[in-house]
Amino acid sequence: MNEITVDELDGSGRPVVDVREQWEWDEGHVRGAIHIPLAEVVERFSEIPDEAAIICKAGGRSARAATYLESQGLSVVNVAGGTDAWIAAGKPVD
Repeated sequence: MNEITVDELDGSGRPVVDVREQWEWDEGHVRGAIHIPLAEVVERFSEIPDEAAIICKAGGRSARAATYLESQGLSVVNVAGGTDAWIAAGKPVD
């Protein structure tokens, strides 16, 4: 599984898929991200773009999702440090 930092993600143009729960998403998320909770990744697979950056709170759930998505043929990356790192770096959130 490939990983990128929040700095590498910022400005990369990659679509972002946030796999956190609804209440976490509501508290703030990467601007423009697609919300697909981890429990829905399999059933909503067709909504996940190739080359997406997969993000969660700190990187654990997104790593599981990225591993699954790679096994299904998608070229995705996990975001190291997750949304916590994104916010700590002062990146924009919605």
